[in-house]
Amino acid sequence: MTELTSTEKSPVLRVNGLSVSYNSDPVVYSVNFDIPHGAMSAIIGPNGAGKSTTLKAVVDIQPRLTGQIEIFGQTYDKVRNRISYVPQRASVDWDFPVTVQDVVLMGVYPTLGLLGRVRPMHWAKVMEALERVGMTGFADRQIGQLSGGQQQRVFLARALVQDADLYLLDEPFAGVDAATEKAIVKVLKDLQSKGKTIVAVHHDLTTVEAYFDHIVFINRSIVAAGSVAREFTEEHINQTYGRLVASQKQVI
Repeated sequence: MTELTSTEKSPVLRVNGLSVSYNSDPVVYSVNFDIPHGAMSAIIGPNGAGKSTTLKAVVDIQPRLTGQIEIFGQTYDKVRNRISYVPQRASVDWDFPVTVQDVVLMGVYPTLGLLGRVRPMHWAKVMEALERVGMTGFADRQIGQLSGGQQQRVFLARALVQDADLYLLDEPFAGVDAATEKAIVKVLKDLQSKGKTIVAVHHDLTTVEAYFDHIVFINRSIVAAGSVAREFTEEHINQTYGRLVASQKQVI
């Protein structure tokens, strides 16, 4: 077995003592967890538990009251080019007059340099990413004309052209059809096989064991975090969701 390098042994993402509030109302407090190199990790918890807030705090979209966040051992601003963040579809203005290929091209903007010139190689990356998510036939379509599943595929294509090392996805399977969910999982598993690290806010307890190998249970604070094999237990599900029956592994 190949021995891991010191970088691979260290957590890709380390959250320590994170607290966030909205209008003086605590949303998450004293959150601590690590995401190991090459993990496919799910952030699990009930509505209002602070899952999306935590992800936004990691990429400095949401200010934090307290806590330190290290990504590849550094602060976000020093490694932002190694991170791809995919927000919830509900947070996007889908009436904005841009095409599918325009949206995906946004993923290469950080690499364009001072002149910001889009070259043929950038368009080639755009089309390659669209092909990987099965959306080449929609390249010229306005994004608002797409279904929810198609919009999610476009967001994933934009993430792919960034060629990041850490992918953060906020509810990538919300409101998508079964075929799209299967396609997204395939792409994410392929990224993982290439040494990438994926963190996704997730709701469906029935697919956790099939999709993920690492899990973070959160309900305002951390309930448990670690490998799915060890931590995805009835006890931790009950502690996280309260009245829900863990043995049923209900869709949340």
